[in-house]
Amino acid sequence: MGKLAQNFAKYMIYARLEATGIVEKPDVIGALFGQTEGLIGQDLDLRELQRTGRIGRIEVHIKNIKGVSTAEITIPSSLDVSETSLIAASLETIEKVGPCDAKITVTKVDDVRSHKRKFVVDRARDLMKSLIDEGGPESSKLSDMVRESVRTFEVSNYKGLSCGPGIMESDEIFIVEGRADVINLLKNGIKNCVAIEGSKIPEVIVELTKQKMTTALLDGDRGGDLILRKLFEVGAELDFVARADEGFEVEDLSKKELFKAIRSKISIDQIPKQGIANDFRQIREHKEKYIEPKKELTEETKNAFLSLLEDLTGTRAVYILDKDNNILAKAPLSELTTILNDFKQANALVLDNKINQSLIDMAIQKKISVLVAIGYSEQTKTPSSMTVLTIEDLK
Repeated sequence: MGKLAQNFAKYMIYARLEATGIVEKPDVIGALFGQTEGLIGQDLDLRELQRTGRIGRIEVHIKNIKGVSTAEITIPSSLDVSETSLIAASLETIEKVGPCDAKITVTKVDDVRSHKRKFVVDRARDLMKSLIDEGGPESSKLSDMVRESVRTFEVSNYKGLSCGPGIMESDEIFIVEGRADVINLLKNGIKNCVAIEGSKIPEVIVELTKQKMTTALLDGDRGGDLILRKLFEVGAELDFVARADEGFEVEDLSKKELFKAIRSKISIDQIPKQGIANDFRQIREHKEKYIEPKKELTEETKNAFLSLLEDLTGTRAVYILDKDNNILAKAPLSELTTILNDFKQANALVLDNKINQSLIDMAIQKKISVLVAIGYSEQTKTPSSMTVLTIEDLK
């Protein structure tokens, strides 16, 4: 079999090499083949993969400047995404090229097909526009056909399940019931979604919930109740639950109805751990029963919060406090989510920032009880178990 041409590859691996001395292209190629041989199994041996045409021609472009070599390496692959990622990761184990110490860093793994998809969508849009501009009784029908075909084309596949093209890139995902739900979400610009597609919850869904912030977006009927129960029973680690209004299905929701359902999502912490209600409306109406009532803040505590907030003015930073309002850490706002992972006892945040829904959702996930900030940047939905204070509340 001939070697794989780059224009037939599904993925392209891009890597950068830095060597401490002068190396040539044969040295680099030799290191790639030799030092990865047997590392991740015979089935993924670079030499064998290239012989069978599943790895294409490896391109190496070297620059030698002042006795130091750098190189840009590209490797086309027709393997699946997990195998291609393994090949890419194995490159970073190379420590020597020729006689020189070297380091290889994979800069990115590109999905070549995504560029083709973009071309198809852009070209379809141009063709649709020209048809509409020409007018005629059939132009409206044709444009609807193009829109529908573009939406269907965007439906991807993740381990046998229908999903949006953003399922792996996004840190947050929506779990829906079927392929039609995925298509409706794509139609309304939500690409980080995946379908259960059946009455049994696939193991791959459970694994995804352990890796990403997850919202179950379910129909507002008995079927949605059963899916929610099954997700709990198989150990899915949900973060939020959202439902269509009673009697409606996600696939039939308009854009306004869909985003209303998402805005009304409920944190998993607000759903009782025992005896999960079958009806989502019952959970929503009675969730106050399962939430620990918030404590009234004393004037002393409010003054302490005000002092901390004034101290942060202009710093774009945050104080992390424990239940006794002792300072655990001060950190840049940009690093807040990561740093909170190191402070499980965190109870309150004082921020040089305005409150938005993303901040509220993150605080729910991290079990933060008190937020103190400058003000609000948008209208938010706050659980009754959380206290949110602005500078006006403290003065």
